Amino acid sequence: MSRTTAAAASGNLREALDGLLGDLPPTQAARAVDRLIGTYRGDTPTGAPVLRDRADVAAYAAYRMPATFEAARTALEALAAAAPGWSPSGHTDVGGGTGAATWATAATWPGRRPVTVLDWAEPALRIGAEIAAAHPDLDEVRWHRTRIGTALDLVEVDLVTVSYVLGELTAADRTAVVDAAARAAQAVVVVEPGTPEGYARVIEARRRLLAAGLRVLAPCPHDDACPIVPDTDWCHFSARVSRSSLHRRVKGGSLPYEDEKFSYVAAVRFPGTPAPARVVRRPQIRKGQVLLDLCEAEGALRRETVTKRHGPLYRAARDADWGDAWPPRAGTD
Repeated sequence: MSRTTAAAASGNLREALDGLLGDLPPTQAARAVDRLIGTYRGDTPTGAPVLRDRADVAAYAAYRMPATFEAARTALEALAAAAPGWSPSGHTDVGGGTGAATWATAATWPGRRPVTVLDWAEPALRIGAEIAAAHPDLDEVRWHRTRIGTALDLVEVDLVTVSYVLGELTAADRTAVVDAAARAAQAVVVVEPGTPEGYARVIEARRRLLAAGLRVLAPCPHDDACPIVPDTDWCHFSARVSRSSLHRRVKGGSLPYEDEKFSYVAAVRFPGTPAPARVVRRPQIRKGQVLLDLCEAEGALRRETVTKRHGPLYRAARDADWGDAWPPRAGTD
């Protein structure tokens, strides 16, 4: 997807949210947002639905949906870049809530397809359906209330997304959900907050997906163990999120954007070409050189210094962003 198309997709979602939430009382939203912040940072117990009523869902949509959409879209675009000849003929969004990953999938692979959103919070599903009615490819999505846990049984489908939900589950439920996704899907994309805890959940999901016979296409350029030494660092990325006036009002900020940190894995059962290497930290641009921290196909971390004498590669390095494939794939913008 081009940057122009991505911006249009983000704008369409913001317009849909503004239309639904324009009369949301800021004080009511702020109270719900305070509780949601603790939940999504992992500071509250899990094992119960996070979104309990319509006020919670409205606050979530204003506070989190634009950010979770951008994180999911970035992860899905990395999958699309690694498998350019593939697109999902059907999609199941596990724990999809108001449908951020569903919107992200439609933005990555435009067009109508059978889509099912599963969640245990009925208010989230209802508002998700209202928001999706504004998208021409999503007005017939099926929204089903389902317990997300050990009893989850998924029908076979091309793509399963599990986005920002594992942190709400018990350990047994997390294992069951990832295993169910692996059994059902040709491609599984798991996205979690870019915290050490979120990264740990993604690494465990990655391990289970590999054990189930899938292979990793992104972000890792390999199927080996993560080369990051445990308890010293964690693999995560960042997506720039444009903030509407409503979004800024609810969050109490003034900047027109924010950066959403996230961790993810995309694993598949079909052919694809992982990146030769992945930029795993924000590039450091210095006079006449760019420092890139890379995770490489050999399963190791390495810093590469690209200087002016590298010509076109130096210009590409100056344009490189955290999370990009390196060197750039042909035809990327």
